[in-house]
Parts: sequence; structure tokens; C-alpha cells
Amino acid sequence: MHNQPTFANHLIDWYKQNKRDLPWRLTKDPYKIWLSEIILQQTRVAQGLAYYNRFVKKFPTVEDLANAPIDDVLRLWQGLGYYSRARNLHSASQEILEKYNLEFPNSYKQLLHLKGVGHYTAAAIASFAFNEEVAVLDGNVFRVLSRFYGISSDISSTSGIKEFREISAQNLPHNDASTYNQAIMEFGALQCAPKSPNCTECPLLTDCYAYNHELQAELPVKIKKVKIRHRYLFYFVIRVNDNIYMKKREKKDIWEGLYDFHLFEGDKDDNYETAFQKDTIINRFHTNNSIQTVAHSAEIVKHVLSHQNLYINFSEIRLNETVDLSEYELYKYTIDAIEELPKPIVLNNYLEAYIF
Repeated sequence: MHNQPTFANHLIDWYKQNKRDLPWRLTKDPYKIWLSEIILQQTRVAQGLAYYNRFVKKFPTVEDLANAPIDDVLRLWQGLGYYSRARNLHSASQEILEKYNLEFPNSYKQLLHLKGVGHYTAAAIASFAFNEEVAVLDGNVFRVLSRFYGISSDISSTSGIKEFREISAQNLPHNDASTYNQAIMEFGALQCAPKSPNCTECPLLTDCYAYNHELQAELPVKIKKVKIRHRYLFYFVIRVNDNIYMKKREKKDIWEGLYDFHLFEGDKDDNYETAFQKDTIINRFHTNNSIQTVAHSAEIVKHVLSHQNLYINFSEIRLNETVDLSEYELYKYTIDAIEELPKPIVLNNYLEAYIF
């Protein structure tokens, strides 16, 4: 293996000259560092920055977050996706309040016990906030190390992760874990990018295995294939005057804790007409002649999630009079109230286009 101090020094020198000016880098507050790490787990910095600023403004301390209603947290998170991150964030903040009496856990091992905090996030908070000597391992780090050392082990395998963890630990300089960890991640994000890495101006060029063997496109190796599920969602926007019936999604599924309209989930062969006939509630309205008008959207909206492709169809059903749909957990909300509810972004887009 190459001289570790040289590898680390090159990265730290590069970082000091090229790092982006980001607010969570100007603090040692573990709460703000944790918040930034959770937001950036599945989100690009450009998008995450605005959310981070909004969260810090609305919930300046972990206590503020713990005391907030979950609906407020989810509403602020709206548009970021992967909503379990927001639920875990809220849940962990309450744990810090109750179990740790607002003393933020200050070690890698303690941090791992927080809901939604895995090895990477625990290492990031421990090293950035408390300078604990623990190496981070994220997609950027896998990429830099696999290319530089020519490691073709599968980064999604247990043995591969163990190998990368050991190399990361060996490269960690004493007394400067925070700078090194941030440097290697930033280097992977900006310099050693997934596609078109900037090899010609790279300080590690001479000793880089991937560059010398033209393997940049092949490394790192990730074998795990994700199976994509296709779902066909028919939303019925049931309206009475300026009120719309909505329900809170509770069961373990996409968008848990967010609000949506009455939903019929069909299959590939279904269309608006068949959904209209098959759906119990809509069919009941139809039989009772309680439907005043129907406005059907011909457009099918494709919404892509990490493991699912959703094909979404919206129909607005205006009723003659108020009905009680509480047995279906559907309740009437004014349009003003709906604006304040946390909703999936695809529903919010529909509301912005046709209702608000």
C-alpha cells in the first residue's frame, strides 16, 4: 500500500484549496452536523442547502425539533423524498431529549444507537463535531479508494465493506480525522466524480491505479441489482365546494405520515374507466347519483422512486353534498388547510396546477 500520510496530505491540501463554502462546515454543533448529514443522505448539496437553512431557522436546536409536531417536520421536508429520514430525525431528537437529557451523544458508538443513524452518519458526526478518530465510508469514499488502490471488491458486499473500512482506518491521520474525512468526501464529489473524473488536474494522478490502467469507468464495483416495482395509482380528488377529502397514510408503505387523496391502486391493464367502476366509494357515489361533475386528467404522471415507478392518474369528483367518509379514514379539509399539510410532491404539483 502507498504511503498513507502522503495520500492523506494530498487530499487535505486539495481540500483546503477547493472545498465548497457550506454552513455545516462552519460549526462544531453536532445537531447541525447531524441535520446536514441526514438531509444529504439521498440529496444533492445544491437542493439540500435550502432545506438545511429552513430547518435550522425553524428548529434552531434539537429541543425545538423534538417538541415540534411530526406534521410540521414532514411539511418542511416536503419535496426531499425518502420521508423515513424525516420521521427518524424527529424520533431521534425526542430520544436525545428524553434519554440523553438534551446532551447530544458524543461518540461513534453512542451515535449508532440513534434512529436513522448508521455507520457512515455516526462516523461523520463523531469526527466532524468531536474529532473522534473514526473514518467515514460513503459513496464518494468508496470511489476514491477503489480507483486509487485498484480495489475491485463489491462495495455492496459485507466483505467488500470490511476491506474498505480497514483501508479507510489506515489512511486516517492522527489528530485530524475531521479534515481528512471531509477532504476525501469532497474530493469524491468534485474531483473524482462518478462520471468524467477530472484526472488531468488530480494530485493523486501518478499513483492512481484506475488512471494508470484506464479503469475509471469500471471502479468502484457494485453488483447488487435493485428490482424495480411498477405501481398504478388512480387518485380520486373528492370535492364538496371548496373542501377536499384527504387521508393520512399510516401503514408501512411509501409516503408514510403524509396526506393524500382517496386512492384506488389498480394494475397495468386498468384505466380511469375501470378504476371508476372497481372503486367501492366512487361506485357508491355513482349509484346514488351524488356525483355532480367529474374532471378527469388524461395525463398519466410517472413518478420515479428508488425502488418503484409510480404511474399516477388524477380525477376530480365533485359531489352534490357532504358525505361521511370517516370509515375510510377520509376527512374534509379546506384548501387553506391542505396547503399546510405535508404531502407527496407529486400531489402537491397537482394541487398547484389545478386547485390552489
